[in-house]
Amino acid sequence: MDYGLKGKVAVVCGASAGMGRAVAHALAGEGADLFLVARREDALSALAGEIRASFGVRAAFFAGDLSSAEDISKILKELDRTLGRADILVANAGGPPAGSFDAVSSEEQLRRGWELTFMSAVRMIRGLLPGMRTRRWGRIVAITSVSVFEPIPGLALSNAYRPGLTGLLKTLAAEAAPDGVTVNSVCPGYTATERLEELAAVTARNAGKTRDQVAGEWAAGIPAGRLGRPEEIAAAVAFLCSEAAAYITGVALPVDGGRLKGLLA
Repeated sequence: MDYGLKGKVAVVCGASAGMGRAVAHALAGEGADLFLVARREDALSALAGEIRASFGVRAAFFAGDLSSAEDISKILKELDRTLGRADILVANAGGPPAGSFDAVSSEEQLRRGWELTFMSAVRMIRGLLPGMRTRRWGRIVAITSVSVFEPIPGLALSNAYRPGLTGLLKTLAAEAAPDGVTVNSVCPGYTATERLEELAAVTARNAGKTRDQVAGEWAAGIPAGRLGRPEEIAAAVAFLCSEAAAYITGVALPVDGGRLKGLLA
């Protein structure tokens, strides 16, 4: 299927690793030009070169901290200078520190989690949505978590902030739809990324188990019988960015191997 993305410009946040990197490859494979954002300049430079060589599309990048309003302002200016616009925004900023409420409820951790998990998406949307509306075409996809449906033990801040972002996206979807802009989120379950390895290490330490034991228990609770792959998350994101998905908006899509049992997820 041709997703109709050739020549579109996609901003992919958190692009240096994991799901963000997989999304960058998926969109480039559909012919989209890319503007890559993450904190590690060396990783972004290597990825941009790899994408240009493999897919023949334009790939620019900027190394910045998505939890910083100042850095996001710089990101938007560099995007305008290099590629001139954004037709697609993939809002992806990893997640706040793992831990129980007692472990992560200091004022600084609460603020940092809010800035990274909620405000990063809000600021990027605020910067890019007006142009999408003017051109009457746009796709906004946030990568969140199945924690928006069911809190995950040990992820107090994620459980708090991601549902708030989901509510905002649902509201925005209705407001932006008349302008040809869709707004959705993809909600991964347990997916084999560096962040999941970190979470497994924390969980294992608290439970007196090994990381392999923890990962095995997670996989056993998934009907598919395994952890997800970043490329599987990226495939869902790419579809929601496509012309074929023009009538899908306001959706929070679980991509979790069947882990959620609720009728509406």
